[in-house]
Amino acid sequence: MRTGVHVANFTWRGGPAALGPRLAELAVAAEEIGCERLSFMDHLFQIGWIGPRELDMLEGYTALGFVAGVTSRIRLGLLVTGVTYRHPGVLAKQVSTLDALSGGRAWLGIGAAWNEDEHLGLGVPFPPLAERFERLEEAIRICLQMWSDDDGPFEGKHYRLAATLNAPRPVNRPELLIGGRGERKTLRLVARYADACNLTSGTAEEVRHKLAVLRAHCEREGTDYDAIAKTVAWTGPALDSEEERARFLDRMAEFAAEGVSLVTITPYGDDPAAEARGWEPLVRRLEAL
Repeated sequence: MRTGVHVANFTWRGGPAALGPRLAELAVAAEEIGCERLSFMDHLFQIGWIGPRELDMLEGYTALGFVAGVTSRIRLGLLVTGVTYRHPGVLAKQVSTLDALSGGRAWLGIGAAWNEDEHLGLGVPFPPLAERFERLEEAIRICLQMWSDDDGPFEGKHYRLAATLNAPRPVNRPELLIGGRGERKTLRLVARYADACNLTSGTAEEVRHKLAVLRAHCEREGTDYDAIAKTVAWTGPALDSEEERARFLDRMAEFAAEGVSLVTITPYGDDPAAEARGWEPLVRRLEAL
């Protein structure tokens, strides 16, 4: 099993003036311990289960561009981009730019978005859920078209592009990951379009059920279930004790048996690089699963 570092907390020792150096240090640490990818949340305010909304929150694609300049191998993306925050043509351009400047290391994680509070706070339109899923599918189609040889128009219900021109092209066509657990819509979109899915880390039984739903969608869509990478975001306790690490490894062994190939781990403390470096033995153990 491969490993990623997912950053959800930016309230670090030294305050805003130290954010750049600490983020660079974390990115380098994640790369050096052997993690495959580095991701950030795509939020405008901090989310409630981590802390008050007033805590620091960096804009995701700006932060990814920053860490691209201090790393050389680790793959970069948001877990996951909210479809409502950016026009999809601009989003495709942002991801293409990140890919070109990082030497082909960008991936696009995307989902329907959910945090109404930050939308209202900054005046970002927040359509009803059904419309957000319509926009999500159109955004996916636009990104895939802009990463193809087709630079013609796109005509959708919500988005109309006269020319999907995109130069420079990505060095590599970015991996498309769709995040979420919804069985009727989200996993159907995964089956239809995605290279990867991302689930939250519940029990092995929950993961098995979600992947069975995904397999059924793939059969209906005529797509290859085995070609879709299955990833999870670890949402359990901080891995700061031998007992918690043992439980984590046991859970990941169960997930690997279900076909999960990558797990992302989040540093919650105020010295994230040191926290990540402490995970190096875990990364080695996960590689053996």
